[in-house]
Amino acid sequence: MTVVIMVAQLLLGLSILVILHELGHFLAARAFGIKVEKFYLFFDAWGVSLFKFNYKGVEYGIGWLPLGGYVKIAGMIDESMDTEQMAGPPQPWEFRSKPAWQRLIVMMGGIFVNIVLGVFIFWMLTLRYGESYIPNDSLKYGIAPGKIGKHIGLKAGDKITAVNGKPLIKFDDLLSSKVLMGNSVLTVVRDGETKQILVPADILNNVSDDGIGEFVLPRTKFKVDSVIPNSNAKKAGLKAGDSILAVNGKPTAFYDQVVDEIRSNPNKNIDLTVKRLDSVQHLTALVGADGTIGFNGNKVKALPEKTINYSFFSSLPVGANRAWGTFSDNAKGLSKVFKGEVKATKAFAGPVGIAKMFGGVIDWTRFWSLVGLLSMALALMNLLPIPVLDGGHAMFLIIEMIKGKPLSDKFMERAQLVGFVILITLMVFIYGTDIFRAATHK
Repeated sequence: MTVVIMVAQLLLGLSILVILHELGHFLAARAFGIKVEKFYLFFDAWGVSLFKFNYKGVEYGIGWLPLGGYVKIAGMIDESMDTEQMAGPPQPWEFRSKPAWQRLIVMMGGIFVNIVLGVFIFWMLTLRYGESYIPNDSLKYGIAPGKIGKHIGLKAGDKITAVNGKPLIKFDDLLSSKVLMGNSVLTVVRDGETKQILVPADILNNVSDDGIGEFVLPRTKFKVDSVIPNSNAKKAGLKAGDSILAVNGKPTAFYDQVVDEIRSNPNKNIDLTVKRLDSVQHLTALVGADGTIGFNGNKVKALPEKTINYSFFSSLPVGANRAWGTFSDNAKGLSKVFKGEVKATKAFAGPVGIAKMFGGVIDWTRFWSLVGLLSMALALMNLLPIPVLDGGHAMFLIIEMIKGKPLSDKFMERAQLVGFVILITLMVFIYGTDIFRAATHK
């Protein structure tokens, strides 16, 4: 059932994005009197569709190949490669008969709608939920770095006071692109001394492999949340609500200390000093090869969270800023891939990866947040100057406007073929990476 929910949310989210993107092209074309022949969700490859109907001269339908969607615009050389239509004389209702500036607007219509949708979604989420964050000054015990954080030089108990010289007000900013895009400098107070720690440019590779939790978390005290059935912790007698005071006699006041001490003893028996209600007990547990004994999560004293609420109008610039932030982050991520600072296998997610993001339970806040993120990502992807994509068409139209005459039909046909090959290659790469991750659980 979990898989069904994941797939259903994926299809619903992508369907919303594709339909609205193509609607942008459709409405812009109709506004300039250009005939639209087809409007499809998914591709009707080889003429096979799951559902279709005709209305006012337009064929609307759902294709069988879930790789996006399209509108077929009369008199346009696109992925349909309808050269037969292009062989006839131009008609006044065709795309090719319109001024270049009108055709450019038609090409940018889908991108425009994706941006508007992303801004609208983040606007509404901000209006509904406001902005919630953990004040950095509420971290009484500082931070607890995971292995990524330790690798760059952070230590348990450090207090991070600034990022790139700017005071750190929100702890959440440590887990944002301000830091994780790399080449950022953290100002750290350790044992009364101030230090500067550089976050490397390729840190996203490690975050992709190990998860954001292995960078930094707030340092907290804890109690066992739950014990996994039939685990070594269960066999040792550990129970939910227990506090682990020491491991092998070494005091463990904080959760990160417990984890570190257990991890350092793989395949060994350890002595746990446990406080249970008003008594202290000693338990012996076998640590697995993976450095765990089998208890879930931790009960921490909730860190104070601050929420800023906004009115209908004041939430718009906040939501727009969040939307633009996701667009900018994706652009920076692509730039890092091209520079070789981030591996392409780490940077892209296909349908399997996106479905996992939606999750196996219905959470509408997460659903709409992801749709907003994907809408901005789709806008950026379509801006890329690759033939077949909107950005490729826009690039050729701008060249036409500069030259004062259109590029030849033969050139456009060949460009579409090249673009199609590039796009298919990218899709095979992304799908292959997706399948490999799923098969290897990475």
